[in-house]
Amino acid sequence: MKTIDFYLDFVSPYAWLAFDALPQALQGHSVHVRYRPVLLGALLQQHANPGPAGIADKRAWTYRHVSWLGERQGCGLQMPAQHPFNPLPLLRLALRTGQGGCINRFTADAIFRHVWLGGADALEPQRLQALQQTLAEQLRSGDAAEQEAKQWLRSNTDAATAAGAFGVPSMVLDGQLFWGLDGLPMLSACLNGDAWFADGHWEAAANRPSGLTKA
Repeated sequence: MKTIDFYLDFVSPYAWLAFDALPQALQGHSVHVRYRPVLLGALLQQHANPGPAGIADKRAWTYRHVSWLGERQGCGLQMPAQHPFNPLPLLRLALRTGQGGCINRFTADAIFRHVWLGGADALEPQRLQALQQTLAEQLRSGDAAEQEAKQWLRSNTDAATAAGAFGVPSMVLDGQLFWGLDGLPMLSACLNGDAWFADGHWEAAANRPSGLTKA
């Protein structure tokens, strides 16, 4: 059985869309998925990338695009009342339900839906309290659990960086990184034994000198 590391941050609409579409992409394969929360802001900072929200016109396009994709895909997506927002409370909450830095699909689904369905404020205190009740059977409490969640978030983010992740969602299979919702068909093709992956194209595509030089 192959293992896929699915790196996610709940602040990303594309992570929600890819999470919803993943089962279909993996259909027919015996695969274990490890859902690993990371801090998207830290990944972006590694490359001095402001992200879509840092460019006004790109922000507007992204929000329109993902709203349309959610309707087209059938999972729904309504922009939360404020975006971007600080995802740390949700990431740490998720990791307080997990083991070894991984969370199960139930937890990930509950938090993604909390953020991306209904258009409400993702950090509104009463809604967060209700979310904790949804996760209560798995949720560990106390200072030790809080500190462990913080440590796993750092470790997951470091692991994602080491794997070459520069954003979310990022899926890592056998050391190969597939990025974004539109990377899912390529991931599925890899699992299906697509000859492209066996003919050296993976490395060859990346091994090109840049035609740009630094001033």
